[in-house]
Amino acid sequence: MRTSYGRGFTLVEVVVVIAVLALLLFVAVPSFASFLQNQQIRVAGDAIVNGLQVARAEAIRRNLSVQVAVNVPATGWTVSESASGALIQSRTHEEGSPNAIVATTPGGATTITFTPLGGVTSNADGSLPVNQFDLNFNNPGGLACQTVANKAGPRCLRILVTGGGSTRMCDPAVGPTAPPDPRACP
Repeated sequence: MRTSYGRGFTLVEVVVVIAVLALLLFVAVPSFASFLQNQQIRVAGDAIVNGLQVARAEAIRRNLSVQVAVNVPATGWTVSESASGALIQSRTHEEGSPNAIVATTPGGATTITFTPLGGVTSNADGSLPVNQFDLNFNNPGGLACQTVANKAGPRCLRILVTGGGSTRMCDPAVGPTAPPDPRACP
């Protein structure tokens, strides 16, 4: 006697698998969208910190003042010599973070100038240098950044620049903890 085994799947099995996959997809899509928003903000923050570090290193290496101009509200930037305007390096906001936006402090400032000693000075046009960059996700009508009290929305980042030229990226949604959390903004 020869035993015959069925081949393939029954219609009920296929429908059950599709239903389970649909349920998993329904649960995963909102988390994945949030993940992508947070990644774009992180990529934009890393890129701005990179641009600031390049400008500071080039100012020291060339023994000249070097400036970083940020394309507010987009996250692109340009590093150039302050006196001659010679381009050193640039980045467009489409490179990995097309939906991330940046706001600067003081308001309206878009440029920061590094001295040959690596510190920050007034810009060539006499304007105040940027000392803080706040990164968000361009989501009109969407959720605002996460806060210490409210963990909904994208996880926004802040970049701080000291007068000595050092940069630090931090998370304004991380509150005071004991022991202190290194991600928290001062």
